[in-house]
Amino acid sequence: MKRIFNIAAVSATLLLSGCATVFTGTKQTVQINSSPPAADIEVDGVKVGVTPMAVPLKKGFTGQTLTLKLDGYESKTFQPQTAFNAVSVVNFLFIPGFIIDAATGSMMKYDPKVYEHKFEPKK
Repeated sequence: MKRIFNIAAVSATLLLSGCATVFTGTKQTVQINSSPPAADIEVDGVKVGVTPMAVPLKKGFTGQTLTLKLDGYESKTFQPQTAFNAVSVVNFLFIPGFIIDAATGSMMKYDPKVYEHKFEPKK
């Protein structure tokens, strides 16, 4: 009985996972730097820290929205660029894995991985 359960568990894991999801995950860390430093970083409206900082972002076809704020300077709002994650190609012959990678966002990755922003003083 235990052997059947183990086989079922392994089979379910293989059938319900996509290659990019397994190998690269559903989040990616992106480095955010600013000049001057110590700017507040918001991800989708939620403050997550201050620059410079490595920020974990959910992967997807469109990047999460980041806002950088620093007193006395113009705020900057942007979406980090996303690109196709080549690991997803492994699923070419395994359609369920391809669908899972698309649904979890693992089919995409953030590129570049480092973002630099130079603040402009408020007018």
